[in-house]
Amino acid sequence: MVQFHEHIISDLLEDPTAGGGLVVLSAGLGLHKLIAGLLHLHHPSQGSLLILSATPSQKHSILTSLNNSNPNPEITNTPSEITSDLPVHHRLSLYTSGQASFITSRILIVDLLTHRLPVTAVAGIVLLNAHLLSETCTEAFIVRILRASNKDVYVRAFSDRPHAMVSGFAKAERTLKCLFLRKLHLWPRFQVYVSEDLERDPPEVVDIRVPMSAYMMGIQKAVIEVMDACLKEMRKTNKVDVEDLTVENGLFKSFDEIVRRQLDPIWHTLGKKTKQLVSDLKTLRKLLDYLVRYDAVTYLKYLDSLRASESFRSVWIFAESSYKIFEYAKKRVYHFKRSNGETLTTPSKSVKSKKRKLDDKDKEGIDSPVMNGNSGVMLEEVLEEAPKWKVLREILEEIEAEREKQATTNDDRDAESDQDDNGIVLVACKDEHSCVQLEECITSNPNKVMRGEWEKYLLSKVQLNALPKRNKKKTQAPKGFGILDGSVPLTPSKGVEGGTSSIVTQENDALLAAATEISKQAEKGIEVVDEPQVSVGGKGKGKRNSKGTNKTSTKNVSSKKDDKNKTESVLTESEPNKVENSTISGSVLKKHVEGKPIPPVHFHAYESGQQILDVLKPSAIIVYHPDITFVREIETYKAENLSKKVKVYFLFYEDSTEVQKFEASIRRENGAFESLIRQKSMMMLPVDQVAHGLGLVSANEMESPSKQNMVTRKAGGQKEARKEMQVIVDMREFMSSLPNVLHQKGMNIIPVTLEVGDYILSPSICVERKSILDLFGSFASGRLYHQVEMMTRYYRIPVLLIEFSQDKSFSFLSTSEISDDVTPHNIISKLSLLALHFPRLRIVWSRSLHATAEIFASLKMNQDEPDEAKATRVGVPSEEGVVEDDVRAENYNTSAVEFLRRLPGVTDSNYRTIMEGCGSLAELALLPVEKLAELMGGQKSATTLREFLDAKYPTLL
Repeated sequence: MVQFHEHIISDLLEDPTAGGGLVVLSAGLGLHKLIAGLLHLHHPSQGSLLILSATPSQKHSILTSLNNSNPNPEITNTPSEITSDLPVHHRLSLYTSGQASFITSRILIVDLLTHRLPVTAVAGIVLLNAHLLSETCTEAFIVRILRASNKDVYVRAFSDRPHAMVSGFAKAERTLKCLFLRKLHLWPRFQVYVSEDLERDPPEVVDIRVPMSAYMMGIQKAVIEVMDACLKEMRKTNKVDVEDLTVENGLFKSFDEIVRRQLDPIWHTLGKKTKQLVSDLKTLRKLLDYLVRYDAVTYLKYLDSLRASESFRSVWIFAESSYKIFEYAKKRVYHFKRSNGETLTTPSKSVKSKKRKLDDKDKEGIDSPVMNGNSGVMLEEVLEEAPKWKVLREILEEIEAEREKQATTNDDRDAESDQDDNGIVLVACKDEHSCVQLEECITSNPNKVMRGEWEKYLLSKVQLNALPKRNKKKTQAPKGFGILDGSVPLTPSKGVEGGTSSIVTQENDALLAAATEISKQAEKGIEVVDEPQVSVGGKGKGKRNSKGTNKTSTKNVSSKKDDKNKTESVLTESEPNKVENSTISGSVLKKHVEGKPIPPVHFHAYESGQQILDVLKPSAIIVYHPDITFVREIETYKAENLSKKVKVYFLFYEDSTEVQKFEASIRRENGAFESLIRQKSMMMLPVDQVAHGLGLVSANEMESPSKQNMVTRKAGGQKEARKEMQVIVDMREFMSSLPNVLHQKGMNIIPVTLEVGDYILSPSICVERKSILDLFGSFASGRLYHQVEMMTRYYRIPVLLIEFSQDKSFSFLSTSEISDDVTPHNIISKLSLLALHFPRLRIVWSRSLHATAEIFASLKMNQDEPDEAKATRVGVPSEEGVVEDDVRAENYNTSAVEFLRRLPGVTDSNYRTIMEGCGSLAELALLPVEKLAELMGGQKSATTLREFLDAKYPTLL
């Protein structure tokens, strides 16, 4: 633990009457170590400490820090994990044990409402990822219940995403209010204590700028031009804040959230072009990211998948510079020439017509040079390697050379320093695919790695071509003609002056020729030189088969040592949202057998979310993909190990968006903290934040002022004693925020497991709640039909509640999309058919969660309170069988009722009378026509049924 961690903890513990606080610190400053320090200070005599909203990677990091920093291994203070698999009595024993526990908010809120958790046994709550909290979240519900019953419970919330804390209006202030806190603690990287600790003895930093290849520069320039063109088109809508529509903002994932947050309320009014522009900007950001992350072949394959999936509807593909992206990506992998060495391209004057054709021909790369006589074409492989590959190899060789030199000059080094330097070099990348590929490049040859990717690419092309073609209008010669022998003939009509389509056809045929050769070798079992690399590459590529990779040839590399403040400025985009728990192979690469020796290397992926530095304790770190979080982790690691020499190499593509995103990350985080500092100085929080809002939200608050004033007209102004409203809620509904809002409105929430419905408002009113996404999914799976059928069977007033999101439009479709025809795929048609099939079903529309609470209060007016015991028995099979006047499933023979309704003469108007007149189908079959006519309300219907029952079935004799 660094000294500034102690300052943060002392600030939190300084004022015990404050009830905790909200801590926002820069990413990578050791949040897991901060939590571990708080857990060390917790004593079981204080009560239980509950840790909420922790991700699996955060749990792992906290537990690792606790084990590493435990001074006495005999005393274990490892937090337990409370899951739904634990029985109730086990959970109760953990609650009362006074230990710290990881727990999900859903389990905790249910145990609080059912009084399984004694509130007095809880000392405090630690909330992680506070930037995800809102006023209606379950965590705020938990804090409100705990604070209402126990004012001494402290709440400590933490967040290491400052840019997320400034999204929306007064996000930090609203978070403090919903958690009933009054203190906001800000710890940016530029804070005095933090900067002093991290810059006391900073690691030695080498900043290496690697020039990109000409084709990479061309692709990057073209993507930025296309992105700028898309942004200009979006500005024309006048429905988005223009200040946010910049290329710099477009480099971050949060840009999508900014745009969608502004457009969501009016999404249904936007045209298809604007909606597609939002999607295109996301695609273009990926193209920039994948350009510097992946190899050339995989990048080309990703472009092919985009062309196949988006070409008919994307806006960016039709931009002026888009053809350059596909053309340069192809040239990084192969060139297409005639046998006489002449480059085969379309005339420059027809660039626009060529552009679309190039997109289609760029499909997947080409193999060895293929030609056919004097008039044939030749496909020349380029397979451009990533410039960083060669530089990485040179850095590793340099590190090993320096170590050997130091070993010969300092043979009398003490054993302690030998033990401190384990010789491991850590290479940090964004994803596991990059880690696997770099490992192959170091252990084998980069050319072999590219060949392996190339051959897999061609084999996939053969498989794609083998798929059956549809809607072939004109007969053509088989694609395999002339390809099986590895040649592509040129007909006289396909001369040099031929059209673009002939060139595209030749290129595609040449690609298939090369691919077929590879596939024939694979079928015959011929071993290719690069076969091991193909299989290894497949392992990494299988995880990221939709991503693009890029490799290029390296040129001059300028490396320079930077000052100690350089480490702070090394930032990139925050870690991906998807955090995988799987780890990269922990195998450490030994010294290479070919060429110069290299030190042991370990590869680490940011997406694994593991804190690898404290485990490996490397002395040399190569940051292959610079990341703000990992850079701060390196600084913290060095501050904790002042005696250890750490050398850090940062690899950047010079004049790339990687550097631009880097610098923009610094400005974005600093701007976020400056905004939070201003907000902190102007916040308006109640003096007694704990007591504010925790009083009984009685039913009187739900009444209109006019109704409240009416009580003064009565004798003595005496108010009527109102009973407390209660709502029975299914356990699964605590994934949503509606129970929280109902509790805020003064309703008593009773969580139980319901077989029928989601909310029971009264003995006769059952509500099935559907959000918009859930409604569409339930219609598609047929689940909604079954749910409504069950509600109709057991309750007199079944209600389908369709709940919209408050920040989105209150409509399914725009007016222009509503048609007069009944179509099976239209949501309005489905709802209409549902209402016709179940006439007693009531459909309620709600604009938001708070509107739903008001609707529930209105529905419960003049209704009896629901019976918990009866509600839990509805639709549940019982061991005793049929029980008189009970509501269990056995009391309703649904199969017999459905069979009865399908008999001739039985209609919706008379089947209930028939059921009352006879006890079973067997009894019905024996009734005379006169009795049937009396029950069915007509002689004709009775005769029809009687004839059907008495008819003889045909035989084969």
